[in-house]
Amino acid sequence: MDIVLATRNVKKAQELQRILGDTSFRILTLDSFPDCPEVIEDKDSFEGNALKKATTVAKHTGLVAIADDSGLEVDALDGRPGVISAYYAGMEASDAENIAKLLFELKGVPAEKRTARFVCCIAIAFPDGQKETFFGYVYGKIAEEPKGRSGFGYDPIFYPLGQEKTFAEMSADQKDSISHRKQALLKLKNYLRKYLNKQRDNT
Repeated sequence: MDIVLATRNVKKAQELQRILGDTSFRILTLDSFPDCPEVIEDKDSFEGNALKKATTVAKHTGLVAIADDSGLEVDALDGRPGVISAYYAGMEASDAENIAKLLFELKGVPAEKRTARFVCCIAIAFPDGQKETFFGYVYGKIAEEPKGRSGFGYDPIFYPLGQEKTFAEMSADQKDSISHRKQALLKLKNYLRKYLNKQRDNT
C-alpha cells in the first residue's frame, strides 16, 4: 500500500517508515509528484492545516496521504505562538529570532506561570474523502534563556515536564522517546494496522 507524505523532506518519510515498521506500507514524498500544488497553511488550527494538506494531496495523487502540523502553545501568551510558531517573528524569521521574541514577551513572568506545551497533529486522508486526525502533546515550561544546541525551533527553551534538560540538551533518542510527534505517529501506526487488517479481512 502506497502512502504519500505531504512533504519533500526525505528524513520525515524515513522516520515514518521506521515507526510503522511494516513492509506493507511504502512511504512516498511529494518528490514523486512534482506537479502537486503547494498548499498554503492558512487555517487557524493545527488540525485545519494538517487536514488541508492531506486532503489536497490525496485528491491530487489518488493515494492515501498523510500530513502534519505542529507548534508551541504558551499559556501566559494565550496559546501563542500556536500555528504561527515557525514564523512568529516574521515570515523569514530564524529560530533564534522566534525564540528572542517569545522570551521578550515572557520577560518578568515567574517560573510557575511559564507553562507551555508542544502540539503535533497528524492527518490522514483517503481519495474517497475519509479522514482522521491524531494528536500528540508534550507539556512543560519555558526557560528564561536558551540552553543546548541540538534539535530545532523552540527546543532550546523548552523543559519537558519532569525533566532537567531542555529538548535541545537531549540526545535525539531521548527527545524522540517523549516527543509530541512520536506520540501522534504511534496513534497513526495503530490506526493503519487496524485499517490494513480490515482490508485483508475483506479480501
